[in-house]
Amino acid sequence: MKHVFTILALLGAVAIGNPAWADETPAGASTTSSALMLAQAPSATEEIAAASTTAAAAADVAADVAAEPVLNKADNAWIMVCAALVILMSLPGLALFYGGLVRTKNMLSVLMQVFVTFSLISVLWVVYGYSLAFTEGGSFFGVLDKVFLSGITADSLGATFSKGVYISELTFVIFQGAFAAITCCLIVGAFAERAKFAAILLFMIIWFTLSYAPMAHMVWYWAGPDAYVDAAAAEAAGATAGFLFQKGALDFAGGTVVHINAAVAGLVGAVMIGKRIGYGRESMAPHSLTFTMIGASLLWVGWFGFNAGSALEASGGSALAMVNTWLATACATMSWMLAEWLLKGKPSMLGAASGAVAGLVAITPAAGFVGVMGAIIIGLLAGVVCLWGVNGLKHLLGADDSLDVFGVHGVGGILGAILTGVFAAPSLGGTGVYDYVANAVGDYDMSAQVISQLWGVGTAIVWSGIVSVVAFKVVDLLIGLRVPEDEEREGLDITSHGESAYHY
Repeated sequence: MKHVFTILALLGAVAIGNPAWADETPAGASTTSSALMLAQAPSATEEIAAASTTAAAAADVAADVAAEPVLNKADNAWIMVCAALVILMSLPGLALFYGGLVRTKNMLSVLMQVFVTFSLISVLWVVYGYSLAFTEGGSFFGVLDKVFLSGITADSLGATFSKGVYISELTFVIFQGAFAAITCCLIVGAFAERAKFAAILLFMIIWFTLSYAPMAHMVWYWAGPDAYVDAAAAEAAGATAGFLFQKGALDFAGGTVVHINAAVAGLVGAVMIGKRIGYGRESMAPHSLTFTMIGASLLWVGWFGFNAGSALEASGGSALAMVNTWLATACATMSWMLAEWLLKGKPSMLGAASGAVAGLVAITPAAGFVGVMGAIIIGLLAGVVCLWGVNGLKHLLGADDSLDVFGVHGVGGILGAILTGVFAAPSLGGTGVYDYVANAVGDYDMSAQVISQLWGVGTAIVWSGIVSVVAFKVVDLLIGLRVPEDEEREGLDITSHGESAYHY
């Protein structure tokens, strides 16, 4: 009878306790342990021991499952949206901004150059650009292991800036591909209204391959945070990173990789192609500041994806970058407009739009590293310094940079990159630099960081300058850089593309 009562007691315990165990262990675990107890449990003590053993095994399984990389759906969705916003920056944002700044007879040609350059670079990015930029290789180039996105599937994951947090690698591919495309599109503004369409495309292929991809690798390639488990592992992982990453250069969203890189290429092109016919003698005023304002506005909105998306997570860091992008741009708009108002007597729409772009450029390398006060100062300085860049510096250089690519993107990018080293300091409200071994913000040396920033600026100028000179020279030898004089006078819309932007 004692055995019967014992069995009945056990059955009652199982019936009463089973729902609670189901909440505490994976499905099936409580059923298995119950079956074992019914078959083998001669005592309550052994029952408890069996349950403990099963629970421990279940916990081990759960721990193993948790250790496997898992896609963060919220972060992934955010970066997908940001990729679309960056595409919006080019199409139609930059196209309309640039198109409004040229003369009527060249409007369509600029739209065409931006549209097709974006398409060309998007294809090249998938074919080999992503592999060159974001695979482990040397300090300057990746390898060709991922040509045509070889080995990347819907299940492939890419690291973010937090340990154990992942997004789809395909999401990272399109996000970074949009960066590559707009960088090349920026260049066309420097020699607008006079370059051969075929020459532009051939130059872009060479420059993208030899300047953009390696700069992206130098600045942004690293093994990811999960590799930094201890000092020895961190040293080994650091040795595989890009050249400027190893130098400690900070570039949150592309001050060096995008803006300085493109601006130097544009300036070289403006010099080597030569000035527009009638430059300095004939009026070359923008034909539609309406389109320019619309384009600048689209750039501003799209830039939230550019900068906030570069956090690679829907995090507080992303929010910081978004606020800084919003604020620095507004400050630069105001400072450019007010300075122009004082100098020329009237505030202009062109000045306000140009100031906005200057602010966007300058805050790009700093967006996720500086505090709000840093963003305000960078924005205010960008408006005034870039105003000088498109007036005083432009005259000193003597180049016909048609749409002031170097004056805004070059000068603004250099300013922002250097000031990132200053205002990233925690003592000035910045985030500092995160130590992934200590899992905390490390000690900050402002002087050393500014030197690292200068390494980034100098490398971008020299690298892009050399590649651009060689690329333009090769294109000139093969097909020529410039359209004939009569075609330039008539306008590239008709002579290069056989159609017009307007019919009136």
